[in-house]
Amino acid sequence: MAIRNAVPNFFVYGEPSRSLEVGFLHVETVMDRKTLHFGQVAPHMHPLMGQITYWFQGGGTYRIEDRTWNFSAPTVSFVPSNVVHGFEVGDQSDAIVVSVSDDMLKAIAPQVALDLDMPTFLSGQPADPVWSRLGTLLGMIAEEYRERGAEGEKVLGGLIGVVLSLMGRIGGRMALPSTSPTVSLGLSLRHAIDLHYKKDWPVAAYVGLLATTPHLLDKAARDVFGLSVKELLLERRLLEAKRLLMFTVRSVEDIGREIGFEDPAYFSRFFRKRTGEAPAAWRRRHLQPEREPPSS
Repeated sequence: MAIRNAVPNFFVYGEPSRSLEVGFLHVETVMDRKTLHFGQVAPHMHPLMGQITYWFQGGGTYRIEDRTWNFSAPTVSFVPSNVVHGFEVGDQSDAIVVSVSDDMLKAIAPQVALDLDMPTFLSGQPADPVWSRLGTLLGMIAEEYRERGAEGEKVLGGLIGVVLSLMGRIGGRMALPSTSPTVSLGLSLRHAIDLHYKKDWPVAAYVGLLATTPHLLDKAARDVFGLSVKELLLERRLLEAKRLLMFTVRSVEDIGREIGFEDPAYFSRFFRKRTGEAPAAWRRRHLQPEREPPSS
């Protein structure tokens, strides 16, 4: 078995990550890459784009970070950039996968009724009219892309926005206004944390980096994410620890050092306090995760 020291980054599955053109779009079916994955897509992430995946037939298991669902069609998910995901499906399963660059998602976010910074996973019934409309829209996106490719960007962008908003309606959630200064600051904070959390910076360093005040930064963190800045930092380090425990074979001590804990005992205390388990015990339990029923 190959040694896994990091969660793989891909452009599209099986292809190395690369820079993307502004407004990048790509549409294909899961089974277009069947010879690469044979229905078993290992946990991975895309650093520069989000993905909509619409399962129109079959089913299987789907993982986003440390959660796993059993699902059957119709099911749709949205996974933002840098979120770990993967799946296992049967030969008769297939899905339309729409990959959208972060810059394009940012451009359409103000018109979309879905939080594009959070993963979404939804399952429904084929007879439900809203799912029929969703399937029709995804089919239109696939057809437009086949006929015109990226040249159909304006039409595709509009259709993708409608799909994401319809997902927001199905999920019963509305995104916070993307134009709000508080929301913009909150999202900038999370991006900064993604870049620097391993350095164990104090909160004051993020205040200076984002040219704001401690009060405004804490307000943005609490309003957008429901956590203080310090809690956001700790949660990001915990997320990376979980990723590495689940998806790599690195030692607990090595994982602790990777996320900024030079003292293995301190890392174990941190992890246990936030999960109720020692890192090694948590890893053993999640190697065979309990399957959750699909949402409706």
